[in-house]
Amino acid sequence: MNINKITKLKNNKYKILIDGDNIITYDNVIIDNELLYKKTIDRYLYEKIVIDTKFYEVYYNTIRYIMKKRRSEQEIIDYLSKNNVSLDDINRIIDKLKKSRLIDDIEYCKAFMNDKIYLSKFGINKIRQELLKNGISIEIIDNELGNLDKSMLDDKLERLILKKINSNNKYSNSYLKQKILNEMMNLGYGKNEVLDILDKHIVDDTDIINKEFDKLFNKLKFKYSGIELENKIKQKLLYKGFKIDEINNLIQLKTEN
Repeated sequence: MNINKITKLKNNKYKILIDGDNIITYDNVIIDNELLYKKTIDRYLYEKIVIDTKFYEVYYNTIRYIMKKRRSEQEIIDYLSKNNVSLDDINRIIDKLKKSRLIDDIEYCKAFMNDKIYLSKFGINKIRQELLKNGISIEIIDNELGNLDKSMLDDKLERLILKKINSNNKYSNSYLKQKILNEMMNLGYGKNEVLDILDKHIVDDTDIINKEFDKLFNKLKFKYSGIELENKIKQKLLYKGFKIDEINNLIQLKTEN
């Protein structure tokens, strides 16, 4: 079989004219098979060129996939598996990507943590879960977590909690604590560290329940009166998390006045 012409194209591609048939391939295939120095090839080498071209098509598609967003090794394996790439080719592609530093689970872990800490509300537990889901080993995760500034993470959590407290000032202590605790734990923060901050900042219920009572009284007094009004106020305050004893005491105090 005669190589009639080899033409360089864009994006690492070449066009090879072999006995009148065109093959679009990659520079790696040209170099690996020393085609620039050959005028003729046998059937075996022809088939190898076709196989190598398919391999590099997948390889460069994988690089484009990585360029859109940093990927972990497991994400690349999953991507290749979904595209029905053979195990041998997956291993070969992973090896080439590692050598060129296009995948590096340690760097991926560092970048992921940095993004989630500074650009999201995620806590450490949530970050750990997401990294494990993306195939990062627990050893790498724990090592990188150990390098984080604990005081910076504490400050972030405190800012989140203070924002929640300031925007939810109509609820009782117990209700507000439980509400914020649940939200922060869902974001990946530890129960004890959340409670420590809540205990430091949650204010006394007295002012809150008085304000809520007055607001409800002024709103409902035109529609209800007497026991019915008291029961409606009591129902609303119970829903907001105030305890029945403090509600009854307040109603008694307000009605006596």
